[in-house]
Amino acid sequence: MNRRENLLQHIEIGSLLDSSLEKMLANKFQNAKIAILVDDNTHEYCLEFLITNFSQLSNAEIIQIPSGEESKDLEICVQIWEALTDYRFGKKDLLINLGGGMITDLGGFVASVYKRGISFVNIPTSLLAMVDAGIGGKNGVDFKGIKNQLGCIQFTEHTFVDESFLQTLPEIEIKNGFAEIIKHALIADDKLWKVIREGNGNTEINSDLINRSIQIKMEIVERDPLETGQRKLLNFGHTIGHGLEGAFLEINPISHGHAVAIGMIGEAYISMKVGLLNEDDFNEIKCLIFAIYPNVKFSEPLKKEILNFIYQDKKNQMNKINCTLLKGIGVASFDNYIEEELLVETLNYLETL
Repeated sequence: MNRRENLLQHIEIGSLLDSSLEKMLANKFQNAKIAILVDDNTHEYCLEFLITNFSQLSNAEIIQIPSGEESKDLEICVQIWEALTDYRFGKKDLLINLGGGMITDLGGFVASVYKRGISFVNIPTSLLAMVDAGIGGKNGVDFKGIKNQLGCIQFTEHTFVDESFLQTLPEIEIKNGFAEIIKHALIADDKLWKVIREGNGNTEINSDLINRSIQIKMEIVERDPLETGQRKLLNFGHTIGHGLEGAFLEINPISHGHAVAIGMIGEAYISMKVGLLNEDDFNEIKCLIFAIYPNVKFSEPLKKEILNFIYQDKKNQMNKINCTLLKGIGVASFDNYIEEELLVETLNYLETL
């Protein structure tokens, strides 16, 4: 068991059966009511394993919501709050979020707001949730199609990362999470980038990749938990990526990881255009990402919609677009304000690839 602890959050990486979950349930939450939040997929593939192996969960309330990003909204939150209220959950009770990024984002938000905050545990079951969404304390829901427009920063009681859950995932979901591993390499670790590059588009996952990716994210979060500075580095690829994800949601949804991957190409292009990133590094980034993810095509009206979503980005100030950019592979900078003309040029460039 490789256990990573810090002041903000306890994360255990390894078999859930060898973790401290059973001890935690038997001690701290011995007399607590427990609810397990799942979606359709984790209800079918993961829930039985959890309940069968942890007797303390045999009487847990099961709250099931539909799979997919469409469930990450206030209407679903209200339904969960109503359920917790009907179950008479109190301040000392526990919500376990068993699922991918949608479940950990939404479940953390629900728990953080209910009675001004109850304890919650994340058991991420997707690669995206293991290396990004399920760790770091960010919780939220979408609003009017805008990614994570409503949310808060509240850290879990504990997070348990068990790679065996990845066996339940299709390849497309591995690629969805792999984009965040690429991002962590590009912003903070050129050695990790070299490992990924040597794979030449191979998205096979191992413990070293997961452990290092989690380590990079949590080291940044520890330095800046409330995202006043350094934590903004983690937004690389997300300004354009969230714009793409939001604009495509109603017509032909693309995964978060796919959108961020294309967003990283776009923001690497901006980095090159403003003189931060050299052309060779940009081409290397572009070629590797395109070896894994197909480009997306968008019409002129959709391009305007992408811009509208980008202007809703939380990092923006005084209606200026704020990007995290690369100064080299493994080195990034935050709070780079760019003009709309450069962003339009970038979208036009992406469209030609």
